[in-house]
Amino acid sequence: MTPDDPAPATGTITTAEQYVAVQQSAEFGELRRKLHRFIFPTTIAFFSWYALYVLLSAYARDFMSIKIIGNINVALVFGLLQFVSTFLIAWYYARYAAKELDPMADKIRAEMESGADVAAEEVA
Repeated sequence: MTPDDPAPATGTITTAEQYVAVQQSAEFGELRRKLHRFIFPTTIAFFSWYALYVLLSAYARDFMSIKIIGNINVALVFGLLQFVSTFLIAWYYARYAAKELDPMADKIRAEMESGADVAAEEVA
């Protein structure tokens, strides 16, 4: 929220202390853990797959030049699979976020906008 943004619809104004309280809450911590459990393994897998493609292109030219059908070789198929894997990861993330992350984020935001003290609920 920037100074130019209007106040939330409920009429309450969020303060820095509320943001810190939310950041320190167990719900926010769980949201971050779920996000990290998705992002880190997916990123490592994708970069490994990409590095394999680059390394094979540089050092296994004979393998990458094997023709599959007509002028279509292994290198071209691997290159196209890079695009496919990118779109699959984006689709899977959108699905994962809608199911796992967005409901938690919406709940945290609703509590913050309603003026509920997330940190106080955590202790109780």
